Amino acid sequence: MTMKILNVIVKTINAIVTLFIVFVVSTIFIQRISDNKINLGGISIYTIITQSMEPKYNVGDMVFSKKVDTSTLKVGDDVVYMGKEGDFSGKIVTHQIIKIEVINNVKYYHTKGINNNVEDPRITSDQIMGKVFMKGRILSLISKIINNEYGFYFVIFVSMEIIDIVDEKKQKGCENNEQQIKEDN
Repeated sequence: MTMKILNVIVKTINAIVTLFIVFVVSTIFIQRISDNKINLGGISIYTIITQSMEPKYNVGDMVFSKKVDTSTLKVGDDVVYMGKEGDFSGKIVTHQIIKIEVINNVKYYHTKGINNNVEDPRITSDQIMGKVFMKGRILSLISKIINNEYGFYFVIFVSMEIIDIVDEKKQKGCENNEQQIKEDN
C-alpha cells in the first residue's frame, strides 16, 4: 500500500515538473524564434546577463515579465524594455523605473540598474515589453547549474541515478506481484 501511495506521489510530482518545464521551454522557444515579439499569455522569461540589478537580480537569474498597461507603471517597478539609444540600442534591458515625466503629452520613463551610478537613456511606452512580476528562484538555480559544465554533468548523473532507482522499484514491485500471484494459486 505504501509503495502505491509513493508511486502516485512521484507520478504527480513528475507530471507537475514536466508541465512546468514544457511551459518554460515553450515560452523561451516562442520568444527566441519570434525575436521576443511573441509571448505566452502575455508572459515572457528573460535571463539577467549583467550585474546592473544586483543584489535584487544576479547574473544568470531568470525573471518573468508580463505585458501591462504602461499607464499603471510607477516609480520602483522593474521593467523589461528594448533599448533604442547609445549602448542600449537593440538590447533588451531589465531595469527599475526611477522617474516618470510627461513632456509635450509624451510620457517618458527614466530607468536605471539599481547597481548602476548612471541613469539609462529615457524610454517611452512603446519600448516597454513588460513589468517584472517574479524572479524564478528554482528556474534560476537550475539555469545556473546547467550552464556550469560540472553542474550539467551532475544533473545528468543524478537524473540517471533516479531513473535507475525508479526502475529497480518497479522491477521489485513486479516480482512481488508475481510472487503473490503464485502464492495465491
